[in-house]
Parts: sequence; structure tokens; C-alpha cells
Amino acid sequence: MASKPPKKSKKAAPMRVAGEPKLLSGGNPQIAKADGDSPVQAYIAAMPGWKRDAGRRLDALIVRTVPNVRKAVRWNSPFYGIEGQGWFLGIHCLTKYVKVAFFRGESLRPVPPGESKQKDVRYFHIHENDPIDEELVASWIRQAAELPGAECF
Repeated sequence: MASKPPKKSKKAAPMRVAGEPKLLSGGNPQIAKADGDSPVQAYIAAMPGWKRDAGRRLDALIVRTVPNVRKAVRWNSPFYGIEGQGWFLGIHCLTKYVKVAFFRGESLRPVPPGESKQKDVRYFHIHENDPIDEELVASWIRQAAELPGAECF
């Protein structure tokens, strides 16, 4: 009589505290679509490890630079915009960095370094222990907020 092959052990799922957002691939928090500061703060609070501090710094810099900024979460990512003008910036967690997307980034000077397959979009990536040139990033934020934003989100 042939013996059964040994059962493959299943990798244990990481434990989550009830009510905490699930982390999707790359550690991106799963936050329901919603408008306002609260869902953005929930996203930032759920960002894993060093990314949480980067998210807090970015959010504070955006609010300081554009005091009338509109916030929302769309597709598990915080979005920042101006009422009536659309969205100008989005944030997303990936495995090794936080991606900051400027939806009209090709119009910014200097142009943010990360290229996109989308014609107008440019990215700025923050890796662990990267120094952030807050003056440059604030300049991009200020310029982006003055441009017509993306309406499709």
C-alpha cells in the first residue's frame, strides 16, 4: 500500500488586531474609499514601520504648503486636491519605498525624477533612511496645487 505524500504546511497568516486595516501587497493599507482627513489619517496610521513616519511628514508638509487641501482615500491610497480643481497628488506604499505621484508632474520644475507610463504623471520615491529635501518637495506640492488637477478619481 502506497503511503500518502506529506501534507504541505500552510504559511501562517500574520496576526491582525481586530479593526486594523489589512496590509495589501507591498504593505499598502487597505482603507475604504472615503473623503476627509480621517480616512487619510487611518491610512497613515496603518502604514508599516518607517513608512508611517514618512507618511506623517508628507501629510504635514502638504497641509503646511496648501492649507485648504482636500483629502480623500481612493483605491487604497491617500489623495490630495483642491476643491473644484481635482486631485494633484497621491501616496502609495510599495515594498521598498513610498511612492508620491504628482498627477501633472511633467509641468513641475524641476520635473520629479520618477517616470510613469502615463504622459503627465511623475513620481518621487521615498526609501527608508532617505533624507527628504522638504524645500524641493514643498515647491512641487505648491506648483501642483496651482495646476488643474486630475478629475477622474
